[in-house]
Amino acid sequence: MENSQAEELAKIEIYAFVGPAGTGKSHRATHVARQNGIDVLIDDGLVISRGRILAGRSAKSEINRLRAIRRAIFEYPEHRDEVANYLAKNPPKKLMILATSNEMIAKITARLGLNPPVKTIYITDIATPEEIDAALRERKEKKQHVVPVAKAQIQHNFAGKLVSQIRSFFKGRDKDESRNTIVKPLFSFNGRVVISSDAIMAMINKLLELGNHVRKVHEVNLHTYDDKIELTIEIDLNIGNRSALSIARTLQRKIQMGLSYFTGMEIRKVNIRVNEIFL
Repeated sequence: MENSQAEELAKIEIYAFVGPAGTGKSHRATHVARQNGIDVLIDDGLVISRGRILAGRSAKSEINRLRAIRRAIFEYPEHRDEVANYLAKNPPKKLMILATSNEMIAKITARLGLNPPVKTIYITDIATPEEIDAALRERKEKKQHVVPVAKAQIQHNFAGKLVSQIRSFFKGRDKDESRNTIVKPLFSFNGRVVISSDAIMAMINKLLELGNHVRKVHEVNLHTYDDKIELTIEIDLNIGNRSALSIARTLQRKIQMGLSYFTGMEIRKVNIRVNEIFL
């Protein structure tokens, strides 16, 4: 990060709005921000002001839960750079970040080059236990999420279903600011996400089958670190009119992109070892 950009980002006063998923944070975000004199929010990968998207991409546009989590904490470099550059060029005096935990706030601020929060507001500070329970029941039964953005603003940034639009608790200065959009992401479900090693191995073998260059798969060694993967694959190749190096590089890209897309995990390294070559 350039010094000038870091200096601009360091000027922003950060506020955190924290609560578990489904407890009503996004529905109350505009109201909480207004109470603290804040015009700009970060919620699920988006920079939002007065019901309008200023930068970023919604985590709710992803096809699975793991990719959505990585999007929300700005793990994707292009996404992170877009948002950091926007904030450096247009630094608000105050910025509120919505997150499910203090650890998530720490990850977002570190990746974007922002200061730690000067104030943390918890959902339990502003909502009663009954209201939180009702929000959780609503999420569990309908699998719907609230985005503090007007419907017209989010429809090109979202891959799931737009359900309806509702008024927020706080009536803003314009019509977009006072509206929330209810969406139904493609990945809607409750509980933990677990992808077994056998499932990952099956995906790898399927990706290797595509095309006619892989004659035989001798061995696949898989190492996982949290949500990151390293692979070493030993194969025999039919090379035809291509070089073994060219085919190996193509296989590396195919496996890296395919696994990342379908699992949402970060593929740190794909090593291809060619055991034997057939002309």
